[in-house]
Amino acid sequence: MAYVSVTGGREAIREASKLVHHYRLEGSDESISVTAIEKQLRLLVDRIQSEGGMYAPEHAALALKQAEGDPSEAAFLVRAYRSTLPRNHYSTTVEPAGMRVIRRISSSFRDMPGGQVLGPTYDYTHRMLNFDLRREGAAELERFAEEYLNGVSPADGEEGVSEAETAPLTFRKVTDLLREQGLMARTRKGGPEPDEAVPFDITRQKLTVPSERSARLQALARGETGAMTALAYSSMRGYGVVHPTIGELRVGYCGVHIPHPYASDEENDAVYIGEMMLTEVETINSFTQSKQSGDVHFVLGYGLCFGQNEVKAISMAILERSLETQGSAPAQDEEFVLLHIDNVESSGFVSHLKLPHYITFQSSLDRIRSVQQRVHSAGKEEAVHASNNDAETKAGLQPARV
Repeated sequence: MAYVSVTGGREAIREASKLVHHYRLEGSDESISVTAIEKQLRLLVDRIQSEGGMYAPEHAALALKQAEGDPSEAAFLVRAYRSTLPRNHYSTTVEPAGMRVIRRISSSFRDMPGGQVLGPTYDYTHRMLNFDLRREGAAELERFAEEYLNGVSPADGEEGVSEAETAPLTFRKVTDLLREQGLMARTRKGGPEPDEAVPFDITRQKLTVPSERSARLQALARGETGAMTALAYSSMRGYGVVHPTIGELRVGYCGVHIPHPYASDEENDAVYIGEMMLTEVETINSFTQSKQSGDVHFVLGYGLCFGQNEVKAISMAILERSLETQGSAPAQDEEFVLLHIDNVESSGFVSHLKLPHYITFQSSLDRIRSVQQRVHSAGKEEAVHASNNDAETKAGLQPARV
């Protein structure tokens, strides 16, 4: 959709930009640092990274500052910046099974191997305003950090501490244990194993419907959190058939590797370039029977996104399963879901209504005025005709005078 440039408005646009800068800083004693946004608004930063499709906490925090906290605008900025970057490498497959876990829970098993790890979460806190945060300053931050760090486990190598107590928290996945027991299917729809399939790239290829599973997962991973939550909620309320149990939800850090630039095709040498925080959810849905083997297995729903964004990951797992289930509910309509959860597309299309529509609106006005004029003219003619008929009728009914 294109628009003819509006001439004569450059000065107004420049002044509007200055006014935005004024409103952003008006009444502030100091500017919020990008580092403070990155560290203290981490859940919002994680959401922007996921919807922007780029793992870069500092850039997501910068986008939030520039957008004055508007998540849609910030995600747009991140995705626009991402489109300017060259793609120098393709990483090897990231394995969430080796995740350095900071949080891990299951709604399906109380005593799962390794135990539940609550980690950082608001799930068990009272939803009450903490007015002490209004007085929080640098001194309070330093005091809390010192007290908290003095109470955590001793450092590696300290006397009396076993190696197991200081080792990174890694756990086997619950679904892997179910697969070993023959309770979870290993493949999907008779297709290849995930490692054998070449993933679809929605940033380089046009998304079409019906789409491959890898394309759906990518679109869901970049989807807007609120839209995905609403659609997943609709499925659980009855406008769909998916109401799962969480087999495992884990939040933690996964290492990222790229192939060694001088390794041959036969070699599997890889270079570690860093780690990123991910949220992974695997849901257990109602079981189904395989038509080929006759075996009965649980059906898996899968969600994975950048940062700690548990509601989105759960919603993604529900929608991923819904899109592989036949039905007429909104959450089962692939085109409806994938084309409406994209933050940049949806917010951009809604926002385009603020752009000039003078010609189209004037055309509508002309049509309405033309119709009204015809109706008015026809009404006048009908009124004159009715008046003449009434006069003739009255004349015919009058008795003749002698």
